[in-house]
Amino acid sequence: MKQRGFEVISKYKEQGIVLPERATRGAAGYDFQAAETVTVPSIWQLQSQGIAPKPVLVKTGIKAYMAENEYLELVSRSSNPLKRFLMLANGVGVIDSDYYNNEGNEGHIMFQFLNFGYEEMVIEKGERIGQGIFKPFLLADEDRVENERIGGFGSSGTN
Repeated sequence: MKQRGFEVISKYKEQGIVLPERATRGAAGYDFQAAETVTVPSIWQLQSQGIAPKPVLVKTGIKAYMAENEYLELVSRSSNPLKRFLMLANGVGVIDSDYYNNEGNEGHIMFQFLNFGYEEMVIEKGERIGQGIFKPFLLADEDRVENERIGGFGSSGTN
């Protein structure tokens, strides 16, 4: 019986997507790669053009399954801000267990990046972009949520 892991989403099955792996035995995080080449514009260049900076979604072609009392935490690689001027726009991403195989996007995991450098940054297909760490979570005594997920990215509400 499967407990937790990764699968390639159907749209990317024949595109050479690599499942996330840990780099070493002591590593907590599973390294994710970009599924496509993406350009992340500089927030400074956008601002000088009168365009409001907005995060760029970098697709992985991956979905994750896990137990109901777990989530997958998405974090940036430590080298992203230092060497590439890239940061996760949301600080930390949270992939809930019910995101897997949702009808909105099949549970496709994406990283949101902002580029605070002065030049645009190209992320190549297959380049390592971030890590995922499986974690358990606890519920409050009075937790009574009955709602079910009905969509994909950002589907649990806009507020």
